[in-house]
Amino acid sequence: MTSVLQLDDMRVPVEIGGSSRMARLTIEVDGSLRLKAAADVATEELQQFLASKREWVYRKLVEKEVLRYEPITKELVDGEGFLYLGRSHRLKIDEVDGAVRLERGRLVLPRQLLGVGEASLIAWYQRCGEAWLRPRSRTWAARLRVDAGPIEVADLGHKWGSATAGRRVRIHWATLQLSPSLVDYVLAHELAHLREPHHGPAFWQLLARVMPDYDERKQELAKRGACLWFGGIL
Repeated sequence: MTSVLQLDDMRVPVEIGGSSRMARLTIEVDGSLRLKAAADVATEELQQFLASKREWVYRKLVEKEVLRYEPITKELVDGEGFLYLGRSHRLKIDEVDGAVRLERGRLVLPRQLLGVGEASLIAWYQRCGEAWLRPRSRTWAARLRVDAGPIEVADLGHKWGSATAGRRVRIHWATLQLSPSLVDYVLAHELAHLREPHHGPAFWQLLARVMPDYDERKQELAKRGACLWFGGIL
């Protein structure tokens, strides 16, 4: 016997069988959910169990999406391309002092930083990204009517961004390789979570009010995100 429950906008088939009262939730290869439980477990109890697994489900779905793709690697050589806000900039290793910087369309890496080149480039994305995101964060926060704290760019593993109850909004440094419209989608998405923590109908309705084409941007992010550099030097 099979019934169907709902977790936000996801349908979850429930397979009834077995003697154990311990419900078991699995995520299939295609990202679909399946719940198995004994016949004497009440529907309300199963719904509560599903709700308790919400954060785990979304984390695993993100990991599955990312792990479908081969990781992108880079070389620290003249001419290697690095994306920033949708535009590719060629790397130039130069006999200069200081930190990584963008000069006349070239991404300049001081030769003395070659030994820590990957970390230096990521630090550049973080530094420039935070400066670029600050005014946009204020604009989107006003549109969404949320009180956001300072924006932070960091390494978030498999997540594009995160938002916490403490108003802390963080964006993955790799996101800054995307075009401004897609970075705006990630930013607005995370800011919306300050009002609606979960991906339920209320969340998507809120996002749609300030970004009517959010679904197109979401799909574009899925395609473009597979081609980004998340660290890794040959």
